[in-house]
Amino acid sequence: MPQDPVRTRQVGAVLEVTLDRPKANAIDLETSRIMGEVFRDFRDDPELRVAILTGAGEKFFCPGWDLKAAADGDAVDGDYGLGGFGGLQEMREMNKPVIAAVNGIACGGGLELALSADMILSAEHASFALPEIRSGTVADAASVKLPKRIPYHIAMELLLTGRWFDANEAQRWGLVNEILASDKLMERAWELAQVLASGPPLVYAAIKEIVREAEDSNFQDMMNRITKRQLRTVDVLYGSEDQLEGARAFAEKRDPVWKGR
Repeated sequence: MPQDPVRTRQVGAVLEVTLDRPKANAIDLETSRIMGEVFRDFRDDPELRVAILTGAGEKFFCPGWDLKAAADGDAVDGDYGLGGFGGLQEMREMNKPVIAAVNGIACGGGLELALSADMILSAEHASFALPEIRSGTVADAASVKLPKRIPYHIAMELLLTGRWFDANEAQRWGLVNEILASDKLMERAWELAQVLASGPPLVYAAIKEIVREAEDSNFQDMMNRITKRQLRTVDVLYGSEDQLEGARAFAEKRDPVWKGR
């Protein structure tokens, strides 16, 4: 019986999602749909606050689209399921922090998947590329996201040449937050996830919605929307017990107890 291509592990408020499709963790349509269901359930579960996304093994995080499956009939424009390719990069209202722990090769759609996370930790041996140009197609999500994340001319070089780059270069351009020894990667990911899980979930939600909406807004328009409570997460936050708890904890010189309401 084939193994489940997506494994999950929950500890407290943290969900670990592991892409596990030997030999390379490539994503076909079925796997993408499963990932969409996993991330939807994570998004909608009030008990879960942070997700970690990684790949099985030490060689591949994810090389993107499964070309062998495509050769067997999977259409590149087929039904990827909720959240689009990999279930994350188009998931609506994903207002919880997601950490990508890149444990190996992240190229094509795999790199685009990592770019969909809020923080990226990289194993020191990891490597990255957007090689779609070499197969006559376009790295669509990366073409939208990458020029907004790193210097324009560097982003265009990577998109137009498809060349490989290592973890050190990725960190130099600000694509990854930290580089870890491979045996320390998941330990650090869980450490960071626990820090985030102890934080205020309603504030995280507001931050993520503000950042997302601000991509298509000018500064003053966005500030007006925030102050007038026109964003759902901001409106919830400003009327919440958690906001009062934050003020009380500060005044009482104690750690706040966040309830997410």
